[in-house]
Amino acid sequence: MNTQPLALYLHLPWCVKKCPYCDFNSHTAGNNAPRDRYVEAVCKDIASEAARAAGRPLISIFIGGGTPSLFSGCEIGELLDAVRANFSVSADAEITMEANPGTVERHNLGGYREAGVNRLSLGAQSFNEASLQQLGRIHGPREISAAVADARQAGFSNFNLDLMFALPGQTLSMAAADLDAALALNPRHLSLYQLTLEPNTVFFRRPPANLPNDDQAAAMQEQAFERLSRAGFERYEVSAFATEGATCRHNINYWTYGDYLAVGAGAHGKITDVTGIWRYQKTAHPRAYMEECLAGSGEPASATAVDGGDRVFEFMLNALRMPAGFSEALLEERTGMPAADLRGQFLDLESRGLLEAPEAGKWRPTALGLRFLNDLQAAFLPPAAAPRQGASG
Repeated sequence: MNTQPLALYLHLPWCVKKCPYCDFNSHTAGNNAPRDRYVEAVCKDIASEAARAAGRPLISIFIGGGTPSLFSGCEIGELLDAVRANFSVSADAEITMEANPGTVERHNLGGYREAGVNRLSLGAQSFNEASLQQLGRIHGPREISAAVADARQAGFSNFNLDLMFALPGQTLSMAAADLDAALALNPRHLSLYQLTLEPNTVFFRRPPANLPNDDQAAAMQEQAFERLSRAGFERYEVSAFATEGATCRHNINYWTYGDYLAVGAGAHGKITDVTGIWRYQKTAHPRAYMEECLAGSGEPASATAVDGGDRVFEFMLNALRMPAGFSEALLEERTGMPAADLRGQFLDLESRGLLEAPEAGKWRPTALGLRFLNDLQAAFLPPAAAPRQGASG
C-alpha cells in the first residue's frame, strides 16, 4: 500500500490584470471570467482525478492562481464540496487559498471560511505605494491591513503574507520598512522573495530601471533574516518563514517529494503508483481546458515517467531548499534509489563546505550551500543533463 502523503493543487487562472513580473499560468479577465463554466469544468476534473488517489486521504489542498479570490465564497464552496465528495480528506487537512488584497471583500472572506478554507495566503508584495504601482498591483498598503483585519474577523487565525525585496529603486531602509509593516500585522507565516526577471514576462522584455545590484539585494536579504529571527520566525525553507506550528504543510509535501494531484488549467501533478513515478500537466489555456473537461476528455495534456537519475535530482532540487535537510531513509522511500549510490557525492559536497551531516544518515545544506543553492542542486543533475546546465550563486 502506498503510504506517501497526498495533496491536491487546484488552479484558478484569472486575474484582474497581469503583473509585469508574473510567469504563472494566469490570464487577464477579472469580472468577465466565465466562472460558472470553469467551476463546472473543475468539478468534472476533480471527479476524474479521484482514481489517482487510490484511497489515499488528502493531507492538504491548495487553491492557487491567478487570483482565486475573484471567485465567490459559494463558488469556492462548490469546488471544495466536489473534493469532499470524491476524496477522503484528512480531518486536520490544511486548506489554503491565495488571495490578493485588492480583490478580497469582507463577505467573501466569511464565505471562504464557511466553505472550509482554514489558511489564507495574501499577496501583499510591498507596503510602499510607489513600489506596488511599479509591480502592477491593484491594491495599496491600506488595503493589505484591511484585508488582514477582515480575515481575522472572518475567523482566519492562520495566514501568510507574500513579500518581495530588491524592487526597483528600493533601498535597504525601504526594504526594512516593508518588513516591519508586514510584521506589525502579526502573520504566522511569511514568504520572502527576491524580485527576479523571469522569461516570458514584461519585466524580462523591458527590465525596470534602478534595480538593486547583487550586493544590495544580499544586504536586504541578510537584514530580513536577522529581523525575522528576532521576531520569532524560523527559516524552514529558502524563502519561507514561520512561527511555531505554522509551517505550510502543503509546501513541505512538495519539498519532501510527496505526491500531489493537479486540477485546473495548466496545473502540474506528481503521482507514485505501482508502475513508477509520473509527472503530468493539464491543458494550460482555460478555454481549451474547459472544453476538454466538459466534453469528458479532460485527460492530462502530458504524462511522463520519472526515471532514476531524474528522481534523485527532483528530490534534491526540493529537499535542499530546506535548512533542516533530509534523511537518507526519506530519499530511498520517495525515490526508490539507494542512498549508498550517492555517498561519494555527499562526501565531496561536504568537503567543499556545501553540505553537512548533523547526524548519521542525515544531510543538510550549510549556510554556504544555501547561499550557492544552484551549485549544490546542480551537483545531482543526471550526467546526460549536466553539460547543458549552468549553475550560479
